[in-house]
Amino acid sequence: MTASHFLDSEVRSYSRTFPVVFDRACGSFLYDISGRRYLDFFLGAGALNYGHNEPRMTQALLAYIERGGVMHGLDMATRARNAFLDRFHEVILAPRGLDYRVQFTGPTGANAVEAALKLARKVTRRSTVLAFTHAYHGLSLGALSVTANRYYHDGSSPRSATAFVPYDGYLGKDADTLAYLRRLLTDGSSGLDHPAAIIVETVQAEGGVNVASSQWLKGLSSLCREFGILLIVDDIQVGCGRTGPFFSFESAGIEPDIVVLSKSISGYGFPMALNLIRPAIDQWKPGEHSGTFRGNGAAFTTAAAALNFWADPAFSTRLGEASRLLHNELRHLQERFPDLGLSVRGSGMIFGLESSSPDTNRQAVRECFERGMIVELCGAERSVLKLLPALNASNEELRLGLGILGASFEAVRQKTAPLAVAAEAR
Repeated sequence: MTASHFLDSEVRSYSRTFPVVFDRACGSFLYDISGRRYLDFFLGAGALNYGHNEPRMTQALLAYIERGGVMHGLDMATRARNAFLDRFHEVILAPRGLDYRVQFTGPTGANAVEAALKLARKVTRRSTVLAFTHAYHGLSLGALSVTANRYYHDGSSPRSATAFVPYDGYLGKDADTLAYLRRLLTDGSSGLDHPAAIIVETVQAEGGVNVASSQWLKGLSSLCREFGILLIVDDIQVGCGRTGPFFSFESAGIEPDIVVLSKSISGYGFPMALNLIRPAIDQWKPGEHSGTFRGNGAAFTTAAAALNFWADPAFSTRLGEASRLLHNELRHLQERFPDLGLSVRGSGMIFGLESSSPDTNRQAVRECFERGMIVELCGAERSVLKLLPALNASNEELRLGLGILGASFEAVRQKTAPLAVAAEAR
């Protein structure tokens, strides 16, 4: 037994779900120390949209290291930082007609959420922030205050300046949750203080792959403008192409006041986070918000290389084709197992499978792992099976994963069928 067996904190999670020791990775695959291969449809919870150790990024990184490039620069100007900013403007912002300032925060998504909330309160001189049912924005204190799931709250996290309102579809498909929000905002006796900001995920990834409609997002944006509320879009997990376009809000035709990016913005799995800020609200004083590791030269280098995917129109075309393949095959899987009560939802290259019995998906995750595939659960009760294949995965890799998923559901059905028969006999 090695020291790792007794030194690791009880807080560890994924090593319990996937109880092997991983050694190396390439593209869509992880390999354990015995050499066994695992198809990765989890990808660091969305931090590796282009797969593991993507070759062009690897080459850029090695060249940067070999020439002694600056690895840690705080917020000093470095060649790597400037190169990323120039490339980001050229490939992402300018073609979309977006005018944002870029703030590099601490290296995690939660760090960026903290900065966004802090700036919104500073600009508006108001304290209340609205978040949504099933929201997940991180687990540091500020980010945790706008995270909905009770599992993460032990009574120590401050919630006094946060209010939660229903997300699109939360009250049923025919309920108008924006009308409810408007009523709260216009009624001086609703008990809701005028908010500084509303923070939203266009697709609630951890919340269960809940997809907001473009109409709902447009309505939310209009409400924010009407009432002078800043709109913050959390694109940490579903940005950088995960829903199809680079930004998840593009299809809705809205322009948030603040956009939060992390996870796959570095392209390679390096810690990196940033906020895009509308120039009129970039009201920070120099050094007013800081972070020791906001100047990661390695992350800037791989992030700039990752943008080469988006400079090629063929990449977006291929992404759309892969999304349709995945969606169609998941629908077929749903039809194949009517007794499991599967429902499919998602967009682009993020999909969720919910079952009428939450334990079905818990068993399916274990069966997938036994067959050499890594997937995870999400949702309020951890009952939705979430699929996050690489954006550049081949059709063969997608079909391999779908085949493993089908075999896993078949195994779950075979195991549960005798139990159902026995229950009926009783």
